[in-house]
Amino acid sequence: MPYVDGFVIAVPKDKLDAYKQMALECAAVWKEHGALEFRENVGDDVPPGKLTSFPQAVMLQQDEVVIFSWIIFESRARRDEINDKVMHDPRVAAYMDPANMPFDAKRMIYGGFEMIIDQ
Repeated sequence: MPYVDGFVIAVPKDKLDAYKQMALECAAVWKEHGALEFRENVGDDVPPGKLTSFPQAVMLQQDEVVIFSWIIFESRARRDEINDKVMHDPRVAAYMDPANMPFDAKRMIYGGFEMIIDQ
């Protein structure tokens, strides 16, 4: 069964184009190293909740949008192998520096998930 890395972040609206460019470049690297899918989505119906919500989870500011992303891999073992290669790939090195990220990485939520249904 495939394995999924999921991410939720807040991106300033005025940095959305820079984020898209970074995501396109990173998608190419992940796919080159073996990721099956690389998806990026900008929220257009993510209301604040009373107890929990995407906006609350990332401490969304008025000038930001929620991004929901995922990468699909063959397995967790392949994910670990691919992510190690990506983290050492010079094409993404600059993006790993917080000063170059078009979002606040401290508010990023991420995790690895074992897929249980794939239809």
